[in-house]
Amino acid sequence: MPRFLSVILDVDSTLSGIEGIDWIAARRDPAVARSVAQLTADAMAGKRTLPEVYGARLEIVKPAAAELRELARAYWDNVAPGAATAVARMLAAGVRIDVVSSGFHDAVAPFAARLGLPPDRVHAVRVDFDGQGNFASFDASAPLVVQGGKRVVAESLRLRRPVLAVGDGITDAEIRPAADAFAAFTGFVRREPVVAIADFTVGSFAELERLVLASGE
Repeated sequence: MPRFLSVILDVDSTLSGIEGIDWIAARRDPAVARSVAQLTADAMAGKRTLPEVYGARLEIVKPAAAELRELARAYWDNVAPGAATAVARMLAAGVRIDVVSSGFHDAVAPFAARLGLPPDRVHAVRVDFDGQGNFASFDASAPLVVQGGKRVVAESLRLRRPVLAVGDGITDAEIRPAADAFAAFTGFVRREPVVAIADFTVGSFAELERLVLASGE
């Protein structure tokens, strides 16, 4: 039997090597890109809270529907080495895998589908658009845009235990009370405050696969 029966995965800088909001911001003025990237870094390192950063980034970037479709492809183009194979092997072993991301659902869901994850295993932020596909609004009260929201979502899933949460940021580490362990993923970026509170550190999906599928006996 696998060591962990359920796995919660982050997307940005974990399943894929890009930060979605930063990728879109890079298509704007360079000053916009720098501003958004700094907000992202501060949030992931725990220097600023997610609520104060999330809305600020969206108001700066205002992603269009077409851009989120392009972002889904960019996620795949930058998929973590070995992730597709590891996810397939974990699923084949009976491990349930859920994606819990503060990224945009319209980009995360198509990417997760290419990894073999069904729509009901994808939990991300929905954005509303106007009739021309331009950004209109987002739900500022949704769990995944508030501090500790990933933990709230994880608890609502009532996953089979043991549960392993995996991600690169402090918002991923916040899932820990709702899981049995947290693994800091350092394949793309190593955030020392996150590593310091992790039960495990994994630098690749091959390492993650070994950790998850190791016998729990």
